[in-house]
Amino acid sequence: MREGNRIGRTIRAVARVLVAATVLVFAGLGVGAVVTTLGERPAEVAESEPAHNPFTRTSLAEPALAPQSVADISDARRTPTVVAAHRVLPSVVSLRTERTVQTQDVLGRFFSRGGRSRIEAGLGSGFAIDNEGTIVTNAHVVSGADRIEVVDAGGQRFEAQLVGSDELSDLAVLRIPPNRVPAAPLGTSSNLLIGEPAVALGNPSGNALRNTEATVTSGVVSGLGRDIQSGSGREVLYADMIQTDASINPGNSGGPLANADGEVIGVNSSILSRSGGSEGLGFAIPIDRALLVAAELLEFGRVRRPWVGVQILTYRQDPGSVFGRPLVDEVLEGTPAAEAGLRAGDEILALNGRVINHDLDWQVGLADAGVGATVDVSFRRGGQEMRTRLRLDEVPSGRAERVEVVRGLQLITVTPQVSQERDLAVEFGAFVVSVGDAARRGTGLREGDVILSINRNEVRSAEDAGELFEYFSRVRDGSVQLYIGRGTESGYLRTFRVR
Repeated sequence: MREGNRIGRTIRAVARVLVAATVLVFAGLGVGAVVTTLGERPAEVAESEPAHNPFTRTSLAEPALAPQSVADISDARRTPTVVAAHRVLPSVVSLRTERTVQTQDVLGRFFSRGGRSRIEAGLGSGFAIDNEGTIVTNAHVVSGADRIEVVDAGGQRFEAQLVGSDELSDLAVLRIPPNRVPAAPLGTSSNLLIGEPAVALGNPSGNALRNTEATVTSGVVSGLGRDIQSGSGREVLYADMIQTDASINPGNSGGPLANADGEVIGVNSSILSRSGGSEGLGFAIPIDRALLVAAELLEFGRVRRPWVGVQILTYRQDPGSVFGRPLVDEVLEGTPAAEAGLRAGDEILALNGRVINHDLDWQVGLADAGVGATVDVSFRRGGQEMRTRLRLDEVPSGRAERVEVVRGLQLITVTPQVSQERDLAVEFGAFVVSVGDAARRGTGLREGDVILSINRNEVRSAEDAGELFEYFSRVRDGSVQLYIGRGTESGYLRTFRVR
């Protein structure tokens, strides 16, 4: 399929957290959102079964320090920032994006006239993780882009191919010709220390200064395991993030965060700010997660989400935890959780030796282990602490066979597992997993809708929907009317033609 190795991790669930009057700015597009930070996660880590990571320092050529710029200077000048800049800057690129935006004036909307289109430009940063032209950046930098251009430190321009993008983890992988941009030295985010030096690299000017080289800002690792959530309406979750006071400004999104050894430890992603500019609250996605997401996108073109078959009760009174430890509310039969012996009422205490203080800790722990891994789970049942081993499957909607009934409209069959995973109010029907722009405009459907009937013919599965769409495309005028479920509501969608 696509290049890359298997098994990675990323985040599956979006936490519902209380909202504070602070602004989260995606450092590349300047999108504001209200967020809050839940706090730090304990540093305790136990043995686990790590997913294979194809992007390691041992698999990459180590850039040597150039004698004329680093090795020959005095110790006083050879600071962590100088070392990081010298080693990582050659691997940092600027991104320019273009996307077509449809506009329409008031008269056009009133008289249903076609609108005009305009080109909207965007900018961001990225860096190479191998010598084969693989570039990592943020998903929000390239979201909706019709064209992506990569500019290296020397001003060379390359048309980039979007290999894959994962909105939930806010990561994307691009591909340019090989051996044009050197691989960055890759470190690990597993052993970071609060207070150690951190260097943010990227191009905040977007070439407005008529320079193609990235710039650096320095600071320290201010916090680890930081959890923030976007309130912008985008399904994006930042969890277990690295916090730094190194300045991250618009245009830096997707650039690397490096340590004092000149190794990349994170992907710059967002800032908390009241003014829209850097205020010393920057956040980076841990490099370990970023590389595993990149491996998933290269291998499968998507990120597989882990699932165990439990419904977790959250936001409850818990004398042992500020946020309320996850409590198992339901266990589906025939699922990994049922096989591991978990029951409703069990209180989750730890995952792979890592203390679980709230539901987001649980979700991050599962995602960090990755699909296919087996994890140790500690829990309390009736006052007694117990342990079990839990195998992680892919979410049912990810494993399910997709049926494309209209170009750009993909459906899967609703099963009890899919219903639980997506928290649906029904246990049958055709679940909408993907809607292209043309299908969205033509049908009015959204991702997450469930088709329950077509022209008053009951739909029990995705195959039923496919057959009915095919049948009505050949009879009458090709028009259909859908009865759908959307969230907790249900009703008829407007009539449209499937021809």
